[in-house]
Amino acid sequence: MQINNFLFTQSKNFRSKTTLFWLILSLGFSLFYSFLALQQAFSGDYVIQDDARQHIFWMLRFQDPGLFPNDLIADYFQSVAPTGYKFFYWIFNQIGIAPIALSKIIPSFLGLVLTGYSFALTLELLPLPLTGFVASLLLNQNLWLQDGLVSGTPKAFALPLFVAFLYYFLRRSLLGVCLTIIGLGLFYPTLVFICSGLLVISLFRLENWRISIVKSRANYLFAGIGLGVAFLVMLPYAIATSDFAPTITLAQARELPEFQSGGRSGFFTDNVWDFWFNGSRTSLRIPSALIPPLAYLGLLFAFATHKNKNPSQLKIQPQIKLLSQLAIVSLVMFLVAHRLLFALHLPSRYTQNSIRIIIILLASIVLTFTWEHLLKRATQRSLIQKLIYRFLALLLAVVLIFYPHTQDRFVWTNYVTGSQANLYEFLQQQPKDSLIASLTAETDNLPTFARRSILASREYAIPYHWGYYEPFRQRASDLITAQYSPNLDVVKDFIAKYGVTHFLIEDSSFTPDYLAKNKWIRQHEAATEGAIANLEAQNPVILANVKSICSSFKNGNYTVINSQCVLEISK
Repeated sequence: MQINNFLFTQSKNFRSKTTLFWLILSLGFSLFYSFLALQQAFSGDYVIQDDARQHIFWMLRFQDPGLFPNDLIADYFQSVAPTGYKFFYWIFNQIGIAPIALSKIIPSFLGLVLTGYSFALTLELLPLPLTGFVASLLLNQNLWLQDGLVSGTPKAFALPLFVAFLYYFLRRSLLGVCLTIIGLGLFYPTLVFICSGLLVISLFRLENWRISIVKSRANYLFAGIGLGVAFLVMLPYAIATSDFAPTITLAQARELPEFQSGGRSGFFTDNVWDFWFNGSRTSLRIPSALIPPLAYLGLLFAFATHKNKNPSQLKIQPQIKLLSQLAIVSLVMFLVAHRLLFALHLPSRYTQNSIRIIIILLASIVLTFTWEHLLKRATQRSLIQKLIYRFLALLLAVVLIFYPHTQDRFVWTNYVTGSQANLYEFLQQQPKDSLIASLTAETDNLPTFARRSILASREYAIPYHWGYYEPFRQRASDLITAQYSPNLDVVKDFIAKYGVTHFLIEDSSFTPDYLAKNKWIRQHEAATEGAIANLEAQNPVILANVKSICSSFKNGNYTVINSQCVLEISK
């Protein structure tokens, strides 16, 4: 009975020893998971998270304003970075913490914030510290088995701020709601629409299947001020003009290979399940919420908490309706985003965080009810039955704690480790206005590790703003044509057009298979087909022929060709 009292005594008092115990344990697991990530983050000199390559590299300008001069890619990613995100990294750079280092450190702190608020939010739904621990642990495991939080990019800030908003929303804390809306507006603006929807829906109530308006001046004031803050936060985004406008249209996207299944930004697919439920850009993202497997318990919430079948001393609070309200608002915004593609960016942005929160919170409540049911039966049965029920309860606890550690990639950081240190060091010694043209996969790493501009590469081929992607796509097509051209004038014109100072060539690149097997290169169909035709016809490719005489660096399979040398070659 003592263990039952310890586990199932309800309390929201953060000063109680029981609540503090479970909260500290929750924070401890968060720190442990982040420690595992930090070991990977600082395992070498050239390590960075995959998504951070896009969102962090241009911040090297904070340390050296002379980097990436007139760089289309750096200018674009700097322009689309949320204001608060840019300022956050800038201010830490001012005090001596470099952006790349900060991107590795900040997930640990965001994890603690998320853990604290998810624990507190859960107590608003079921005031049981054990459930708060389970919810925060499952949410941490969900995030550390995926690569959002660890990235240090804007999406890493989204969930901690959003869970904080939900907590303050339930607590009717006007200051907390306003501050978190401002935070989301500065770091992850799409979730401001979800916050606004919750404020609107809070003005209505459902009784006997009839919707009525809540007649409360306090509610109007609360929602009105919150919506006013949301409007002011989003206003700059609405009126701002971008050098990279317009946003790509649905008609344009349908014509681009990049948006087709298997493309760089695959969106359209004939697979109905993937499109609506599992696709990373188009869908509700339900499978990503059902991690770890115990999250599936959330789908059994109605059955597990049915009072007639499963009488319980645990009292779920009326605030549980927040989860259904959140589901409604998120689904509405999801459908609106689909209707207005791509004006509100990607539909999945409006559901992936909401569904994750809903399922994890419901799963934590179901798991708590299951434990209570098993341990209650263990006190009322024969010795054998007691042992069985206690074993089942212990088994669930073991699965909860240890399942992630059975996975090969826990924690899953998706860190990229640069393997060409000599190449990076050579390029760092070149002038800051150097521009490297290359089709190799290694090009993705050069802005971050070599700190030099590149013409184009797969990592930075983000097609949502036509003012950026149209010239970017043209660059890539021209590069394919030039690299495999047998015409010296074509290569020289390409160098002059873009101001290319170096080519980075992979020795294995001058074969038809190299092009045919590269999905990103194949997206540029006309240029790729022409290049393959040249190779199959065994036409003498200029860059292949001058590789030895114009080489300024050679390391393994990689050769750097000096463009000036190419320009000086006569026919």
